[in-house]
Amino acid sequence: MTITVCAITGSRADYGLLSGLLRKIRESSRLTLQLLVTGSHLSSMHGKTYREIESDGHIIDKKVDLDLSGDTSLDVTLATSECLRRVGVALEELKPDVVLVLGDRYEVFASTVAAMLGGYPIAHLHGGESTEGAIDEAMRHSITKMAHLHFVAAKSYAERVIQLGENPARVFNVGSTGIDNIHDTKWLSKDELESYLGFRFRQRNLLATFHPVTLEKNSGRAQVCELLKALEQFEDVGVVFTQPNADTETSGIKEAIVDYVASRDNSTFFESLGNSHYLSCLRVVDGVIGNSSSGFTEAPTMKKGTINIGDRQKGRLAADSVINCLADRESIREAIEKMYSTQFQAELACVENPYGGPGATNRIVKILEEFSYDDLLKKHFFTNQP
Repeated sequence: MTITVCAITGSRADYGLLSGLLRKIRESSRLTLQLLVTGSHLSSMHGKTYREIESDGHIIDKKVDLDLSGDTSLDVTLATSECLRRVGVALEELKPDVVLVLGDRYEVFASTVAAMLGGYPIAHLHGGESTEGAIDEAMRHSITKMAHLHFVAAKSYAERVIQLGENPARVFNVGSTGIDNIHDTKWLSKDELESYLGFRFRQRNLLATFHPVTLEKNSGRAQVCELLKALEQFEDVGVVFTQPNADTETSGIKEAIVDYVASRDNSTFFESLGNSHYLSCLRVVDGVIGNSSSGFTEAPTMKKGTINIGDRQKGRLAADSVINCLADRESIREAIEKMYSTQFQAELACVENPYGGPGATNRIVKILEEFSYDDLLKKHFFTNQP
């Protein structure tokens, strides 16, 4: 008897970490994969990235389309409501044995609520983490309390999940699947990347992604403009920008970046690079800049520096390759200079990634194959106090 696993992805952010795991589940003789795609994957504003999922060879069993044409708090609230309703209907049709979700975004939160109310066991990846500047913080911990199996990326995150009352027997420190993606990626050469991007790399280059800090009202455009003002001072540095997540204030950030790129030949902008192109870019550039989690989970493994701006990722476990700075042009400028310093570049070779090494996907698949799903829905609040 096989176990049917319904994996839900709502954005390029979670799909990038799930892609290799989906292949492993599909290859398993004891697991059957269902794939439900929703959120920005189906949005023309965000590049319709479901096509990348299909080009990777995955079969999409259900597409749950949401109206993501706006980026106000009300727009996100309505999209969350619609996601809850439509995913609930889809799960009723799919009837999986277990629902697999990753992360903390509102599409994942709504999908998890639908799974919980539908009576489906939930397996959650990347719980226990902290991002104090984003609304994702509350949703991540809420997902943890609704989930039944927890695949975390580090020991301290396992401890936090247990601190929330989860049974240690259901908490597994497997590491980050993003590291497996690095080892499994078919690399594009620099020439191939330049042809794809229509952009020629400079002697020095950065990969930039800046997301809204969703717990700070009306700060997105102002903060990304500080980043752009800082980058203006480094005309010899090539910059590849990727699009921000589908959050509140996304449009203002995107407009500022597009305007900046239009007047400079040392930068380019892409709505979505896709996993292999993104990682291949990361391999070519000197480091990442902005506030993306990839600067914490993937860049250290590739011995690249990370300039983390502002508070979106505040509280996240970080390697020595991460330079934190304020969201103002002078602080960002100083961080760029530090990253390019001879001493910092020399130290990168010795950086250890706190999210571990490869093997997370195999560990997760093995647990999903062998775990007993009897009476999984009933949870007791765990406490080690007498």
